[in-house]
Amino acid sequence: MKFNFKKYKANTLGGVLLHLLIAASLIVLIAVGYFFFYLPNVTNHGETVTVPNIEGQDSKKAEEFLARHDLRFEVNDSSYSSQYPPLTVLKQYPAAGSKVKENRKIYVSVNRINPPTVPMPDLINGSLINAEAVLKGSELKRGKIQLVRGPWLNLVQEMKINGNKVEPNVRVPKGTVVDLVVMDGGSMYLPTPNVLNYSYDEAEVNIKGSLLSVGNVILIGDTTGVSPVVLKQKPTPNENIRVGDVVDLWVGAPDAEVPDDEQANDNQ
Repeated sequence: MKFNFKKYKANTLGGVLLHLLIAASLIVLIAVGYFFFYLPNVTNHGETVTVPNIEGQDSKKAEEFLARHDLRFEVNDSSYSSQYPPLTVLKQYPAAGSKVKENRKIYVSVNRINPPTVPMPDLINGSLINAEAVLKGSELKRGKIQLVRGPWLNLVQEMKINGNKVEPNVRVPKGTVVDLVVMDGGSMYLPTPNVLNYSYDEAEVNIKGSLLSVGNVILIGDTTGVSPVVLKQKPTPNENIRVGDVVDLWVGAPDAEVPDDEQANDNQ
């Protein structure tokens, strides 16, 4: 059976419908070829790469490492961490383990060469405990403590960096070690701080802030599920001891039985 094209002339309704059908078929074929053959070849459709972890690596080595994994490296930010060398990759996006297309850019934040600066806090005439907290909050480190004679115990008199006096509000790099000159209370002897019923962390801060050291820590009873506190200390509160001496602590549940001196000696 022959198809009679003559009766589907362009100036007839059948001819118009035939031409529309041919045109629609061509459009469908072109679309199928574009989306299912051409586009996948151009965009590497279905070809993905797992992003490796480059955080903590030197930026130059990280760039070379990404290139070997068919990925690109681009720095879009910088920040500072005293825990890593300069130009170390601190963060990356997309994160390690993500699936991306080949040749995708991995954006990174690198560690600054020079640390940012902060104003030196004013610690003069403040307590040693307060000075340590302020230094930590300013991302500075407390260094050596130098004792000088004075009527007030642990009162900060001077701040030093590398042996040189530093004034408040002078800008210093983050992470700088600051030495403190403090009064000794007028004597090389000082009263033992009272840390009874303190948590261990609180007791440690107070003892070290008084230029003393924590000695033996004896655990009393079962402390599971409770917040232990200091039940006994030796030397006792307000007993005069030398700077640098140790304070032994007995720690247990708040309702635990406090050991007497003989039991305390047996436990040591």
